[in-house]
Amino acid sequence: MATLEIKDLHASVTTDEGAKEILKGVDLTIRSGETHAIMGPNGSGKSTLSYAIAGHPKYEVTSGEVLLDGENVLEMSVDERSRAGIFLAMQYPVEVPGVSMSNFLRTAATAVRGEAPKLRHWVKEVKDEMAKLEISPEFAERSVNEGFSGGEKKRHEILQLALLKPKIAILDETDSGLDVDALRIVSEGVNEYKANNEVGVMLITHYTRILRHITPDFVHVFADGRVVESGGKELADELEENGYVKYTGKKEAAAV
Repeated sequence: MATLEIKDLHASVTTDEGAKEILKGVDLTIRSGETHAIMGPNGSGKSTLSYAIAGHPKYEVTSGEVLLDGENVLEMSVDERSRAGIFLAMQYPVEVPGVSMSNFLRTAATAVRGEAPKLRHWVKEVKDEMAKLEISPEFAERSVNEGFSGGEKKRHEILQLALLKPKIAILDETDSGLDVDALRIVSEGVNEYKANNEVGVMLITHYTRILRHITPDFVHVFADGRVVESGGKELADELEENGYVKYTGKKEAAAV
């Protein structure tokens, strides 16, 4: 069982006008077996939270703690955080020309597991997970994300999740840009991984449509850099009906 504790987390980003505070005291605890949906309007700091936990150099944590099983994540390098069990599926996965998916995945798995997977077992493992996500075998030899559609990039992120087996999975707007079929496939991949592994999931989303496929145990409203309300699935239903105006004072399209 793993526990991620975020305590009074503050983080800033450097702009032309100087440092701008984005996270303004985030408190959140995620345990193995739990799915936490982080919902909020654009610009509320949801993605900044994911990047701060993962160690993106653009974001400076100015105070607070992030603990994984009592260990201070903020004192770890990015690769150490990954080996400790933190995984981030990015909203906009980057392309890595010249590096094949197969080499990328095996290198990552070797780093996380501490030794290279035995080749015969590894090939079968990758093929099985690719088949579940309806990824064509030819993609294994293509450069990472190069020329991939939005849906293909997101399926590749979930493939990494299945192979790297983290303790805490942070999914940053994984539903962004997905059509109906891709959303179903990606959601099924997340659900299967969670059903067969002890993992805590932080699911960051602007809309509620992915929550029709991945049922959250907790829903948190994120506004102005902090969690402003928490509840169950019914809170997501309320957001779908009324949007975020209650928390921001600004009207925007309701979550759909």
